Amino acid sequence: MYQTKTRRCDHRIVSISQPYVRPIIRGKQNKAVEFGAKLSVSLTGDGFAQVDHVRWDAFHEGLDLKSQVEQYHKRTGYYPEKVLADPLYGTRENRNYLKTKGIHFAGKPLGRPKNVTEENREELKRLKAERKADYLQRIPIEGKFAQGKSGYRLNYIRAKRADTSIAWINSIFMVMNLLVLERIFFVCHKIKCRMENTTVKTKNKITLCQKPENFLGFGLFYENRWLTY
Repeated sequence: MYQTKTRRCDHRIVSISQPYVRPIIRGKQNKAVEFGAKLSVSLTGDGFAQVDHVRWDAFHEGLDLKSQVEQYHKRTGYYPEKVLADPLYGTRENRNYLKTKGIHFAGKPLGRPKNVTEENREELKRLKAERKADYLQRIPIEGKFAQGKSGYRLNYIRAKRADTSIAWINSIFMVMNLLVLERIFFVCHKIKCRMENTTVKTKNKITLCQKPENFLGFGLFYENRWLTY
């Protein structure tokens, strides 16, 4: 810095015990600069969270959209019908990529808004209501981070090594996914028990309804997917 007459040093060390940590300027009122891991997380309709990328420096999250969609396709075998993401992901390049894959991006269209006329008033109102509904569906991903911070100290990773910190972070999301599986299993098990042995109460007697002989299996239609049990 003295030789180049500058006041900036890229990738400077800000922590002796954690030299991989970099300052991330957030611009918040109470925290202008933050330190720690920056995550790219995707959430399925079933409530399962997947940590796609973990980095220690500032990066543009919108550049991860393509890889996240392809990883989803690799895990499930098909592309999602719709992508609900922060407006930061709605770049022209990402929109064109999603269009080629037949995926709908839930966000405001680029460019200047259309002028409201009598012919398109109802159509624009309907599109606005759809965008609002899609935006509300993003609440679970924000709640997933809140769950990790308040319940599992996601914002207080005490590991010193970078690989140990990443393992710690992934373990937290694994536990939260196990809770989702437990909830699904409990619902399936409870409904199956009711179908196998159903107790019907009347005024004077209790009738036990047995499972029908032609009962072959049980499936729960959960979040556009059949879960067989």
